[in-house]
Amino acid sequence: MSARSIAKFKILFALMLVCSIGLATGWKAAVQAVPPPEDQPEEILRTEIILEARSPQDGKPLTAAEYAELQAQLEEEARRIGSVPPQLRELVTLLKIRRVLRTILPFLP
Repeated sequence: MSARSIAKFKILFALMLVCSIGLATGWKAAVQAVPPPEDQPEEILRTEIILEARSPQDGKPLTAAEYAELQAQLEEEARRIGSVPPQLRELVTLLKIRRVLRTILPFLP
């Protein structure tokens, strides 16, 4: 046997060894990836109706009716506070445009 054929044989042997180790460890990892049988599937958990909740303000436990009432109050308050006059909205937009233009053209007043 020549030195070249021995080198090819060593490379082939090393490749076979690496492949067999990879197959053995990969198969073991696939077996470990299966969840235990007592776990409920996520699809079933998503369909459950949650009857208790926590307040987003202070974290107190609430019933479903109290939570819905609190959400309605918070939405009404946000709707009332969230209305900005159109003149103020236009002024803020113009100030944002001015800021962008000043970064591009710094010599503007």
